[in-house]
Amino acid sequence: MSDGKDWFPKTRVLQRAMAKNWVIILKVNAATWNIAMTVVTDLETRTDAADAALTAAQNEETRTPVATARCRETFKALEECMRDIKKRYFFIPPLTEADFAGLGLKVPDSTATPSGTPTAQVTLETCLVGRHELGIKIVYVTGSPHDAANKGYRIWYSVTGQGETPPANPDELRGSFFTKRKKDLIEFGFGDSGKTAYFAVQIENDGKKGPWGPLVNALIP
Repeated sequence: MSDGKDWFPKTRVLQRAMAKNWVIILKVNAATWNIAMTVVTDLETRTDAADAALTAAQNEETRTPVATARCRETFKALEECMRDIKKRYFFIPPLTEADFAGLGLKVPDSTATPSGTPTAQVTLETCLVGRHELGIKIVYVTGSPHDAANKGYRIWYSVTGQGETPPANPDELRGSFFTKRKKDLIEFGFGDSGKTAYFAVQIENDGKKGPWGPLVNALIP
């Protein structure tokens, strides 16, 4: 089933399992749900690529920075494909409750939840996961995680090496990514090992942003 508030599973193993299940179901129901077979074939191709990439990234003999990067890229492409299929085809015509259950999805709620501008402030805690990987956990400094305005988290970051000037405040952070998960994983490049990553988080809701969280840092393993 879906993980947390977002329907897409958290781990790559579960993402792969869901994708394989979708391929089986869509091959049977594509015509009924007005989905072109080219869409199903594309999903199957991306699923096979993700399966092979994950196997290579997990194998001691083939686990290299290149294999890790390829795994990340193939799973990103798989996620984009699955999100597009769900958005474009799973509501026209409407699927039955049994269909949604078979796909590992929650039955859609047609009642919109009112929400406004986020006001809560959040930060993050980090933990070591593996080489070039940091686990992150969203922590609320103020406000409630159950507030309807808290739709997701924009995590800003920069990586600095020895002798480089670190960011003085969140406005100086250069990169960002959006997640709806309170726990996530950040993978860095091979050359980033030993450098320091700086982070700050803002809650986002349909383009509306909450206040900055404090600037924190962690050593990249």
